[in-house]
Amino acid sequence: MTAQAQTRIQIEDPADKIIRHAGMLSEHLQARRQQMYPPDAQKSLRYFMTHEVSKLTSIPESTLKLMSNEGKGPLPARLENNHRAYTLAQINELRELFAAQRPADALRFKPHRRSGEHLQVLAVANFKGGSAKTTTCAHLAHYLALQGYRVLAIDLDPQASLSAMFGAQPEIDVQHNETIYAALRYDDERRSIADIIRPTYFTGIDLIPGNIEVMEYEHETPRYLSKGQADAESIFFERLRLALTDVEDAYDVVILDTPPSLGFLTLGAIYAATGLLVTVHPAMLDVMSMSQFLLMMGDLISVIRDAGATMKQDFLRYVVTRHDPFDQSQVRVVTMLRHLFTEDVLTATAIASAAIETAGLAKRTLYELEPGNISAATTKRARESIDAVNDQVLALVLQAWGRA
Repeated sequence: MTAQAQTRIQIEDPADKIIRHAGMLSEHLQARRQQMYPPDAQKSLRYFMTHEVSKLTSIPESTLKLMSNEGKGPLPARLENNHRAYTLAQINELRELFAAQRPADALRFKPHRRSGEHLQVLAVANFKGGSAKTTTCAHLAHYLALQGYRVLAIDLDPQASLSAMFGAQPEIDVQHNETIYAALRYDDERRSIADIIRPTYFTGIDLIPGNIEVMEYEHETPRYLSKGQADAESIFFERLRLALTDVEDAYDVVILDTPPSLGFLTLGAIYAATGLLVTVHPAMLDVMSMSQFLLMMGDLISVIRDAGATMKQDFLRYVVTRHDPFDQSQVRVVTMLRHLFTEDVLTATAIASAAIETAGLAKRTLYELEPGNISAATTKRARESIDAVNDQVLALVLQAWGRA
């Protein structure tokens, strides 16, 4: 390092240093992204083999092979080993086809919500960082889409990790007034929520991305509240729920990835939610933090209730994440949670796994991993764990709809 550089760093203003570091890191991340995903590249979803398609749709493998041989239905690609491979869009075509051919079993093939079944809005919350909120959201969204449901994922976190999982780089791909803030803001730049929804590479999932802009809602809301206006549309905790009514007919489930704070966005998400999933890492420090989160949330919800509003949630569940079932201290924490909250703690837990970490580094979920990325046994164990959690969440959704 030159003497001039040493002098510059020694006398550098702390604010200037933060700005300089932010610029350096942003440039580095953009360069890495261009290496991994060139400007003209788009993130894509892998193919699904015949046995996977059969498991997802309940259509026998023999039927799929016969249809392919006879040229009926969507024609799968042929891989180098001559195995049939389907896109998720083709899987959904098969669902449509069989639902039309077998009306009595239509719901089994095409499980979209029916008349009288309300939109499910699932908020994943906890203000403790590292509780795997985004990982839980991404895996749940992918799982539901693979089962044939129509999903809207909304990134309420200014860090925008969920957006990145769907291939939307917050600093590059998300422009002014393209986050959820656009549908919540109080001025004349407010947009319909339908205008900011974008499709993703993952068939069946649409996205409202996030970036630092969503923080504007946290700054703007107190100023607006100070004006003392009381019309229904101006009440901050109503705005997200009301915005969603404009697009509710297009989706079965909305998933909200909340920020690691108990601000206006998180409260709006909790109020809009029909189901609340609180993620918790089974360590005492994390549980203590969750305790403070619940106490603060309880106080604020009481204020909302005193304002005449009523929360309408079908369920509240605690999701144990990053769980090591062989760690005795974690076992004791999970036992304590089950003793205190009984059935409100999901019986399935999301285990800590190298497969999940490896997928996350590539901004993917376990459902996107190609064979060979990591050992088959490790991937299988992690996938079974995540599937079990998502199965239980889906069961709660179906119960709320009155389905068996």
